Amino acid sequence: MRKLFAAIMAAGAAAFAGPVVAADLPFYPPVIEVPDVDYGVSGAFYLRGSAAGTMLWSKEANAYECLAPCGGLVVTQFPFVNMGYGYSVGAGFGYETGTGLRFDATVDYLANNGLKVTKGPAYGARAGDYTVNLRSTLALANVYYDFSLEGGQYGYGAAGGAFGYVGAGAGLAYNQVDVSAPAGVVVPSGSNTSFAAAGMVGVGYDFGSVVADVGYRGVYIAQLSNSAAVPNHVWADNNWVHEVRGTLRYRFN
Repeated sequence: MRKLFAAIMAAGAAAFAGPVVAADLPFYPPVIEVPDVDYGVSGAFYLRGSAAGTMLWSKEANAYECLAPCGGLVVTQFPFVNMGYGYSVGAGFGYETGTGLRFDATVDYLANNGLKVTKGPAYGARAGDYTVNLRSTLALANVYYDFSLEGGQYGYGAAGGAFGYVGAGAGLAYNQVDVSAPAGVVVPSGSNTSFAAAGMVGVGYDFGSVVADVGYRGVYIAQLSNSAAVPNHVWADNNWVHEVRGTLRYRFN
């Protein structure tokens, strides 16, 4: 009987004291961790380097010629019969906005040989093959738009991934022109500065601080010329350099 009475009293005391103790305990709401939202790459500066294989194409060369019986020098057009082949290497500095747009300034060195014209027997001692050996320095200001190939919101995501890009550039080309001529014929070497522009398209992969891409670049050079005096002045207008180019970019802030 005493044990039963003691058990009832203990249960009653616990029922009375429980709410009092709970009222004295501080209340801490649960903490829920919310991950940051990935809005893509934030603005960042970058350095870039590139290398490419090139093909040089132009419609025709212009030169001063005199056919017998010579009535005076006239500007004559000679179609190019072979394309030129070579390479380019370049470097640049740029900024990406994090919205898909990026901008950079690039300087490229281009070497190309083999662009050729042939003058027929009617040109006498000047008949034969003439081959253009070109060395150019291209300075371009460029703008690009990067778009995700994996469904990112802007450009490519901060977590990295595959992307495509399109771009355009404009600037100047400083050209050194050497012409290999038939035996006994001398065509002076020379240089000129010309307007240049470029269009780019390609694909790449963002690894984080390093971004790699490969693509096509078409470079337009308004004129190639040896800038020599008449009658040794030769030139070609509306020239195109076609490139398959690989690029690495390194981001830093």
